[in-house]
Amino acid sequence: MNRSSFADLLRVDRYGDFLLPPAIRLGRGLSVIPREGYRLDCFRDSSGREIPMLAASVTSEKLFDLFLSLTEPLGEIVDVVLETSHDTDGANHRDLVRERIERPILLSYFCEFESLLMNDGCTGVAVISRVEPMEIQFDEHKIIIIYANNLEPFIKLLYEADIHPVSGLSLIPEGEHMHRSAPHYRREFAQLSTLIGVVIA
Repeated sequence: MNRSSFADLLRVDRYGDFLLPPAIRLGRGLSVIPREGYRLDCFRDSSGREIPMLAASVTSEKLFDLFLSLTEPLGEIVDVVLETSHDTDGANHRDLVRERIERPILLSYFCEFESLLMNDGCTGVAVISRVEPMEIQFDEHKIIIIYANNLEPFIKLLYEADIHPVSGLSLIPEGEHMHRSAPHYRREFAQLSTLIGVVIA
């Protein structure tokens, strides 16, 4: 691919009604065309236990606010994991953990660093309930992944945001894509890490 073609790919951020966040761009093959919706699946952990999961693809205009609202069923005290692939080989990421933080305080930090969370393709977060096994991931691809034995409270919030189940929904990580970042996001990630008080997992 020549430089001109690559630049053209980076400029494309809308596919119909779906707006990509700046963190992600699609590859030339367009093997996955992004669209809004969610799909249900099951995750099998290392012990063989199956946990219901939901993966949602949401247009950028309402993605961040929806992510914040989806943390509500997790309770008022949560654990948080900051994920970064800065300073890695790109195939792996580092996890930094903070246990026991008030969810409203955490969300205020997220709002302060909304640009980092939405625009940096090397940053992701996970918020984990301390009440029961529930977790929400807002990953580096800017999709939302939820693990919970009871997904109904989350499905209700998705429905209120006009996000509905789509049979056979394909997600951005399953096709050719590119992560975008910039040097200042590495610094902002360090600032957010300090603010939250995380430690390396």
